[in-house]
Amino acid sequence: MQLEFFKYQGTGNDFVMVDNRGEFFPKSNIKLIEKLCDRRFGIGGDGLILLENDAETDFKMVYYNSDGNQSSMCGNGGRCLVAFAKKLKVIDNKTTFIATDGLHHASIDSEGLVALQMIDVDEVKVNSDYVYMNTGSPHHVKLVDDLDKYDVKSSGAQIRYSDLYGKEGSNVNFVKQIDHRTFSLRTYERGVEDETLSCGTGATAVAIAMNFLGKTNESVVHLNVEGGKLEVSFNKDNSLFTAVTLKGPAEFVYQGTIEI
Repeated sequence: MQLEFFKYQGTGNDFVMVDNRGEFFPKSNIKLIEKLCDRRFGIGGDGLILLENDAETDFKMVYYNSDGNQSSMCGNGGRCLVAFAKKLKVIDNKTTFIATDGLHHASIDSEGLVALQMIDVDEVKVNSDYVYMNTGSPHHVKLVDDLDKYDVKSSGAQIRYSDLYGKEGSNVNFVKQIDHRTFSLRTYERGVEDETLSCGTGATAVAIAMNFLGKTNESVVHLNVEGGKLEVSFNKDNSLFTAVTLKGPAEFVYQGTIEI
């Protein structure tokens, strides 16, 4: 069987996209998904995303990590899927779609910047040297001084597999403040089990964590990730963060077919 695929990236977070409105894709085949995401024996990507029909919204997002398992929300993946939906003429410039963590609204401008509304965050757990929250996916946020030289893979894996988070684990973000509203971060992603060039839910968690800790009073926060720049905005009412929006580029890379 020939599978048509599309490759997208959002600040270096890259995804294999499949139009599965015909419901032909073998979704239970974990080894196939893992192979398609493999950078040596497949197409290569941090994850695979299916665009499917939904009765009440424009489309449904089904996301798999590169290990082949279906996973929680992916912010950059959601932004890339919006760009993909526009390319397929499923949407124009605005959309509402459903994902594993619920309903999302999004828009795409003439320059290809996608603004994606994330879930509200009503619980931020502050510990002595880290902050934890769920922004559609679980995130551990830790401030460090030597971000450029930090061993993200080994330190991230140690936290991800620690007793703190059990079998499910957590994504782990290491952060350095640049100025009053700008932060740099590097992220270890579970499911990829390595550092990625960008993580949208991670950038969202870092922006909220830094505001919650008083490191910034801004409601629009700039995030430098390894693959580019993202922007996170929100409304804050005590410890409740609403209208949380992740904004950044989502770019088509190429399309092709592969035998499966």
